[in-house]
Amino acid sequence: MKNIIETAITNPDFSTLVTAIKAADLVETLSGTGPFTVFAPTNEAFAKIPAETLNAVLADKAKLTSILTYHVVAGKVMSEDVVKISKAMTVEGSEVNIDASNGVMVNDAKVTAVDIECSNGVIHVIDTVLMPE
Repeated sequence: MKNIIETAITNPDFSTLVTAIKAADLVETLSGTGPFTVFAPTNEAFAKIPAETLNAVLADKAKLTSILTYHVVAGKVMSEDVVKISKAMTVEGSEVNIDASNGVMVNDAKVTAVDIECSNGVIHVIDTVLMPE
């Protein structure tokens, strides 16, 4: 079974996410033992961000790291557990809101695929990039 990074690299929908993870030097962390739960935005999610804003974030390692770690929760939280909670503490240090009343939403992002199991955690696919406060 592949780890989170290996899984993301083999999925063409995550190429922008992989580029961002590399720019933030988080490959080693997210390849580590974990376990981690990653709410992974697709290329389409990143495309919602204006190009100049995205390029500025990619060039600002501290801000990029903050945004990316806001998509990661410590531990392996499978979909059957996600629907039972209303908040989750992220690795970035602040919480995301979870609403499972009509599909599953993480803040303003809709979860579009769940339970992509990896050797060091799980990936849930989201349609919007999450931004910490």
